[in-house]
Amino acid sequence: MRIDIEILRRQVGFLPGGNAASSLLRAPADETGSGVQPRRRILIVEDDYFVAMDIERWLLDENFDIVGIAGSADEAINLAEAQRPDLILMDIRLGGSRDGVQAATEILSTNGIRCIFVSAFADPLTRSRAAPCNPFGWIEKPFKREDLLRAIARAFGESD
Repeated sequence: MRIDIEILRRQVGFLPGGNAASSLLRAPADETGSGVQPRRRILIVEDDYFVAMDIERWLLDENFDIVGIAGSADEAINLAEAQRPDLILMDIRLGGSRDGVQAATEILSTNGIRCIFVSAFADPLTRSRAAPCNPFGWIEKPFKREDLLRAIARAFGESD
């Protein structure tokens, strides 16, 4: 059974909060001279409500902007077009008829936005299908918060 993340989110009334704490990641340097550093914008594509909420909480704690959470390929494509995130965290198996590889392929070709795949499905065939997406990386489920943050830092060129 698939859960519609946005419906459940509204029903539960989850209002995320978070403080920028000591972080593996830092906001990019202020290039405007205003003293305000822009926050990195991330789209979460995950059909498991609880995994999506964990990821969202972790990223908010690190001072990222979450532009949305999508539970299907179609939602991901629409949110990527509307919100133009800096990065997408993309699950492979999603609700609906298309998967994360198909969504990532379309998003890259139409918007030029790359992703990190976050999935239990990292077998050679799946990785081969996803190679044209030029992903920043793969995080295999289950994963730890630190694994996610390191992968995001690498995607933004902020670590080794």
